[in-house]
Amino acid sequence: MRVLPLLALLIALPVQADTLRIGSKRFTESYILGEVLRRTVEGKVPVEHRPGLGNTGIVFAALKAGSIDLYPEYTGTIAREILKVDGNPGIEDLNAALAPQGLGVAVRLGFNNSYALAMREDRAQALAIRTLSDLAKHPGLKLGLSQEFIGRTDGWPGLKAAFYSTDAKIERYALRVLEDDRRYFPSYEAMLLYRLEVPKRFPDAWRALQALEGRIDARRMIRMNAAAELEGKSFAEAAALLDSDAKPQSAARRSFFATLFGPDFLRLTGEHLLLVFVSLAASIVLGVPLGVAAAKLPKTEQTILGTVGVIQTIPSLALFAFLIALTGTIGTWPALIALLLYALLPIVRNTCTGLTGIV
Repeated sequence: MRVLPLLALLIALPVQADTLRIGSKRFTESYILGEVLRRTVEGKVPVEHRPGLGNTGIVFAALKAGSIDLYPEYTGTIAREILKVDGNPGIEDLNAALAPQGLGVAVRLGFNNSYALAMREDRAQALAIRTLSDLAKHPGLKLGLSQEFIGRTDGWPGLKAAFYSTDAKIERYALRVLEDDRRYFPSYEAMLLYRLEVPKRFPDAWRALQALEGRIDARRMIRMNAAAELEGKSFAEAAALLDSDAKPQSAARRSFFATLFGPDFLRLTGEHLLLVFVSLAASIVLGVPLGVAAAKLPKTEQTILGTVGVIQTIPSLALFAFLIALTGTIGTWPALIALLLYALLPIVRNTCTGLTGIV
């Protein structure tokens, strides 16, 4: 099963050196923001959006390696997951820490996707609850439970529920997000994390991206998230709502087969088969001789089988992050190498077992 995220995340075609490459993570809001950025610079420079590359570690590794030029990120994530610092460092502090890596953060998009508490609007009005402090006046309220929130270092142990403050369901279910009057939750401002050479390489595109400063407030982001998650729109269609004042309309849900056999079905199938068969062929070419060596040279058996066994235990995302840094790219090469390495154990072990079992 470990090969599935590799096949899903790693396929990316080579692009020209002068193409602006935009990345995004594997959740709705990041997909949409990636499309917003692509639409913003389209027509000014060649642009490619590489969606759903993976978690923070994977996408950040791709940025450092130069496989992408920028992606939407949150200040709290940069501080805690990337730079490993506490508190709420300012933009200047983040840039000072990122500069030695050739990276920077800029363009406040206009919303803060921090944790928040939410409740039904009618209930909040009836109880006159507007802020987190107001909750203390109503100890009998029943709260929902979020395991993730409880386990986070920036959570609130005394509270059992949390929503992202741009969650699509806030608008759909008429929820009121309570004001964090105690400034407890850290800031997660949406911004662009980028390579420092981007403004010079793509001056026209960078000016267009700077024009996004403050354009996406929380209400607009909620609306775009809802269009994708609740209304059945594509991420590109949801991103287009940024330029529209109309509320998103419900779209007919696509059937399972319409989704499965979409316009990119044949292309993705071909890329999938290419990865599988090329990596399998390479694994056989390398694995069979290793299996023969392990069988014919008993002193090497433990070392060979132990090595390929250890490789099998490495988490796929960790291996992929390492291979991005090693190869300096994201896409076909890291995927092929990872799949090759994961296929070695059964080939080597079965070859060795088969030969040693011959009387």
